[in-house]
Amino acid sequence: MPVNWREHIISTPDVLRGKPRIKGTRIPVSLILGYLASGNTVEQIIQEFPDLVKEQIYACLDYARDLSYFETVA
Repeated sequence: MPVNWREHIISTPDVLRGKPRIKGTRIPVSLILGYLASGNTVEQIIQEFPDLVKEQIYACLDYARDLSYFETVA
């Protein structure tokens, strides 16, 4: 499911000290990634945070993918 993280992730200095978070919430991306890394499913995360939708969780993964991408200049 292609998701553009820029539609769901925001970072502002006045909330969570600028940590990336899901728009309209105070839920940091790192928290959702931690849940996923611990083996929780998308459905389990939504049970824990019922205000979230699947697209927001997938956006966290897309955000992490963008952060991990880099080019090496030789």
